[in-house]
Order: sequence, then structure tokens, then C-alpha cells
Amino acid sequence: MEPTQESVPDDGAGVAPSATAPLAPARTRQTLPPKGACWYCDKPLDNVRRFCDKECADAFDEEKEYTR
Repeated sequence: MEPTQESVPDDGAGVAPSATAPLAPARTRQTLPPKGACWYCDKPLDNVRRFCDKECADAFDEEKEYTR
């Protein structure tokens, strides 16, 4: 006997708000190549990190959202 699936609308109802948080900004951040400086404030960094701190990363995301 095969399991049955209930018909549930896929509108996000019943899902915790944190589970519906957009993942696009994190993906956008990850596509940026490390350049040795913060992508937002140009503070010198190592060749692995893209942002010096969370505030710069969030500000970058916010600015990117408004300039699309």
C-alpha cells in the first residue's frame, strides 16, 4: 500500500517565519569573489572573507535590494 499525501496549499502557512526567510542574499554574498577587502566598506581583509562583519554584509544586502 502506498502512503497518501494530504492536499496542503503551498502558501507558507504553518511554516515558521525563520524557515521562510529568503536565502537569496546569502547566495548573492557567496557568489562574490574574495578581493582582499570588504565589499561594502573596503576595509582590508584576508583573501577568504568578503565582509569585515555582519553589519557590512547586511548593509550590502540592503543596498543591493534597493539598486536592483
